[in-house]
Amino acid sequence: MSTNASSEYNSYAIPNSVLIKDLKLIKHPEGGYFAETDRQEEQIPSPFANGAPRPLSTTIHYLLTPDEANGVFHMNKSATMHVLHQGRAEYTLITPGSPPTIEKKVMGPNVHAGELLQLLVPTGVWKMSRLLQEDLDAASSNASQERCGCLITEVVFPGFAWEDHGFLTRSTFDALWGGAVPPEAQYLIDYVKKD
Repeated sequence: MSTNASSEYNSYAIPNSVLIKDLKLIKHPEGGYFAETDRQEEQIPSPFANGAPRPLSTTIHYLLTPDEANGVFHMNKSATMHVLHQGRAEYTLITPGSPPTIEKKVMGPNVHAGELLQLLVPTGVWKMSRLLQEDLDAASSNASQERCGCLITEVVFPGFAWEDHGFLTRSTFDALWGGAVPPEAQYLIDYVKKD
């Protein structure tokens, strides 16, 4: 997808420094910035956590910026709905299996080019998001970097709990492919958490 094709739809109304300040975003352990915006009081037994009680849902703002341009692979036991506010990001999804499947999805405003305004990541899928290189290349000045990024809302259901979360480490990554990572997946090693 060319920068020209996406730029006619791309609007980055709120600069990153304003988002970070006004939304009270802090650095996320996965990479990027976040702030929890809702945690439902009602609890339900989670079918993904052996019936342990979890909030009905939780919601966060999540922001990638040129200085925090990607996350690392992680998995939530609960499902997660991602909803775009502004900008673009590429999501890489790894579904375990024999062999694992790798999918790439771009969240962005250009629905004519296949970009998504919403992305559902089901339970049991490793995910990682990053800004597109073409967008980073186009944001060469400090002023343009202020308007380069991706702001989404994530709704986790049943709600997020750290004990239901895991980072993909190098040893787990290698194990996904039975110790023989194929050449087309080698570059993903850069986005796993260090053991």
